[in-house]
Amino acid sequence: MTKFINNVNKYLSEMKIKQTYLSMITGIDKNKISRILTGAQEESGTDMEKIARGLGKTVEFFLADTVYIPQMGTASANKIAFYAGEPSEKQEQIADQLMELMENIDEVLSAKSRFEHIARG
Repeated sequence: MTKFINNVNKYLSEMKIKQTYLSMITGIDKNKISRILTGAQEESGTDMEKIARGLGKTVEFFLADTVYIPQMGTASANKIAFYAGEPSEKQEQIADQLMELMENIDEVLSAKSRFEHIARG
C-alpha cells in the first residue's frame, strides 16, 4: 500500500471513522473505498483528493512521513462525537438545515397529521 493509504488507514482507525461514512462524504462507492483502503485497487489522484477533502485535510497531509492525529481527549467537546475533520461550507449548510428541521419537528409532524386528516375526508 502507498504512504497515502497507510496514513489514511491510520487516521481512520485513530479517529474511529467507518469506511461507510468515508464513502458517504466522498461520493466514492463503498466497495471501491474498501478496495482502495486494503490495497486491492490503486487510488487515483482524484480519489486521493476526495478522500483528503472529505476528512478535512489535504493530500499533502496524508503524504507526510508523520501524520498528526489529534487525541480524542483534546478535541473540543462539540466535535468529539462526530469529529471527521473540519466541515466544508456545504456540510455546515446541511447541518444548519437539519438543526432547523429538528427545532420545528413538532410543526412538521402536526402539519402531516392535518394533511392526513384532510385526505381521509
